Amino acid sequence: MSSARVPNVSGRSFLRSPSEPFPTRRFGPNRPAILAFILIGFFYVIFLPSSFCVPNRPNILLIVSDDLGYSDLGCFGGEIETPNLDRLAEEGVRLTQFYNTGRCCPSRASILTGQYPHRVGLGHMTIDLNRPGYRGRVSEEAQTIAQVLEPAGYRSFIAGKWHLGTKDPTQHGFEEFYGTLVSAKRFFDPSHLLRLPEGRKALSYEEGEFYATDAITDHALDFLSLARETPERPWFLYLAHPAPHFPLHAPKEEIAKYADRYHEGWDKIREERLKKMKALGIVSEETELTPRSPYWNYGETVTGTNPAWADISDPSRREDLARRMAIFAAMVDRMDQQIGRVIEDLKANDEFENTLIIFLSDNGACAEWDWKGFDERSSNINHLHEGFEGLDSMGGSGTFHSVGSGWANSSNTPWRMYKHYNYEGGTNSPGIIHWPARLNSMAGQLHRQPAHVIDLLPTFVAAADISYKGELPLPGEDLLAQIFGEDSSFRTLYFEHESNRAIREGNWKLVALKHEPWELYNMSRVRTEMEDLSGKYKDVVTRLSGKWDDWAEENFVTPLPKDYGVKYLKKRVEGRGARDE
Repeated sequence: MSSARVPNVSGRSFLRSPSEPFPTRRFGPNRPAILAFILIGFFYVIFLPSSFCVPNRPNILLIVSDDLGYSDLGCFGGEIETPNLDRLAEEGVRLTQFYNTGRCCPSRASILTGQYPHRVGLGHMTIDLNRPGYRGRVSEEAQTIAQVLEPAGYRSFIAGKWHLGTKDPTQHGFEEFYGTLVSAKRFFDPSHLLRLPEGRKALSYEEGEFYATDAITDHALDFLSLARETPERPWFLYLAHPAPHFPLHAPKEEIAKYADRYHEGWDKIREERLKKMKALGIVSEETELTPRSPYWNYGETVTGTNPAWADISDPSRREDLARRMAIFAAMVDRMDQQIGRVIEDLKANDEFENTLIIFLSDNGACAEWDWKGFDERSSNINHLHEGFEGLDSMGGSGTFHSVGSGWANSSNTPWRMYKHYNYEGGTNSPGIIHWPARLNSMAGQLHRQPAHVIDLLPTFVAAADISYKGELPLPGEDLLAQIFGEDSSFRTLYFEHESNRAIREGNWKLVALKHEPWELYNMSRVRTEMEDLSGKYKDVVTRLSGKWDDWAEENFVTPLPKDYGVKYLKKRVEGRGARDE
């Protein structure tokens, strides 16, 4: 191994390279200087918390994208230009089985608290369903990463999307906030984002200059400047980009780069991406494309299957769809550019080497609500944009498009399904971990063991060499320990969203659509979930479904709601589903 494991007082361990021995100090004959040094040290020991005195704690930069598909980044097989994230991947470690919860609010709850989302009240969205697992806001007993790190001297900041159902992230351990408390709605409207705590002023922009992805980065850089006023204290920055979540908004110059790229259609893009993914080693050579996935419209009154691109006979429809994906790609490209600004800032301030950077997406790409995509608002409304003027208007201020289920299926290549669902397409994130001070020997490697967003908080606790003192035990694991050789391939992970459910244990995955029977898949070589083994291994189904039931009861998941309080889902029909009320 290229690192040594050193126990700390909490019984955990942190990682130290053998080439970096513990610091030693030589004293010369100047006794007054020695005495002064001792007195100063005595003062710090007596009057400062001991946790503040541990040297070389890393800064932590957690970057979360919104609705980014598994294969959208270049380093995960995509054609979108993402050189900055690709470079982090080349110099760091990519996680090929990095799971999320399948939806934004629940994933963000898990990311920030290290808990399964229902356990902290965010099993669905920010609507209070009057039950412990579905209160629509993060529970008071949950500690965020910021609150856990604070006793160790960390200063914490958030720029981007909150979406945990409460009104002020600075009441959850963060010093400063700029962004949106809910989902992204308008990328060209500065009034959609706010500055907290109350009384803080956001940066101002000239008319026509504001773009949310850029503004979030501007404020993030300001927060880092603020953190550098106390260089003896490490910082934690949660950079939660709303991109590429709908509405599809991007600067025209970015859209122009991709305006002609997607006319070949989603079937060809899926083939190209899978070929590249195999070359990169992201998926095995045996992996095949899954069949085109089904979709459900807003309200679940109509269902169908994404059509073959060649079967879309109207050339105007194909142009409209290609432009939607071009805008999506432009949003990802621009986000990568802004991440590059942050990286350059870290390098300019000699912080890059000892900053632990983790990148992920909160869920798979979003299919809402059919292959044509929606317009005006989240709904079944769709407008066909025709001709130069119609296409040129797309993606600008005052528009509101989604990319649709066909392109979402492509973004999640080669997996089945999308956001909302517990198949791989809904719950797999492109994950990157980068930390030159500790992971240089692992540069470019692929980490293939199952991991989950609940692992982030334990990872930061271990990296900072501190003890976790929260009320709720942490169900996750230290990702760094995994990367450095600790075998966790047989761990058990649990999922549920909108009555869709899954459990992953070792190479087995049990998964089901809401109100449908369990399906069983062997994930050892190919994770495309195409060969259902539930009829052949009924004992495995019984055992794993029993474990899921126990977990669901312990974590306030069940009984499953009949009505989630949203119009895009049907209310539960009485008498169907053993796990419902």
